[in-house]
Amino acid sequence: MAVVLRLQRYGKKVQPSYKIVAVEKTKGPTGKPIEVIGNYNPKAEKISDKIVIKMERYEHWLKVGAKPSETLSSLVKKIKENN
Repeated sequence: MAVVLRLQRYGKKVQPSYKIVAVEKTKGPTGKPIEVIGNYNPKAEKISDKIVIKMERYEHWLKVGAKPSETLSSLVKKIKENN
């Protein structure tokens, strides 16, 4: 079972929001996630409001071999730089 960490879009057509999920690689972009570990709202003003992620769960999934998407990796870097 190959697990990936990625963004999963939901919301209205012109108001996108994303869940940060751990999901099997073979599932499509709308597949049922194993776990929701956060959310991303690109329309928010502050970086702390844009990205909310449970870092302990993110680290756990990395330790068990999950691979994050490029976009999620860059978002996590922004969080770490901001703290």
